[in-house]
Amino acid sequence: MQTTIIPFLVVKGCSEAIEFYKKGLGAVEIVRYNQADGRLVAKLSVENAEFWLGDEEAEFNNYGPGFFRGSPVRIILTVRDPDGLFALALKAGATEICPVTTEESWKIGKLADPFGHIWEIGHPLAGD
Repeated sequence: MQTTIIPFLVVKGCSEAIEFYKKGLGAVEIVRYNQADGRLVAKLSVENAEFWLGDEEAEFNNYGPGFFRGSPVRIILTVRDPDGLFALALKAGATEICPVTTEESWKIGKLADPFGHIWEIGHPLAGD
């Protein structure tokens, strides 16, 4: 067994978030669990990088970034074409924080998705 860390993003409006991630990040939906109380949990993948997504659960203190007026976590998504994926995310409704540029041996840009999660999309430059 390999040790892994897989993010679980909490959002207000999981169904809408799934559609954003499909449209804006090219995500593929792996599995979806419709809960009896109307909430939703799903597992998605962007170029084989998996993450979970679920509706807020106040009774378990699981809240999305909007509840805290921001996110303390930045998600680094390493992809072959950061320019293309960044542009796709912006077109789908993300907000640019920093454009894709070269920084400290990385080609990387930073954006906020419509649900408040901060994404850094990029890749290390050759030779690293």
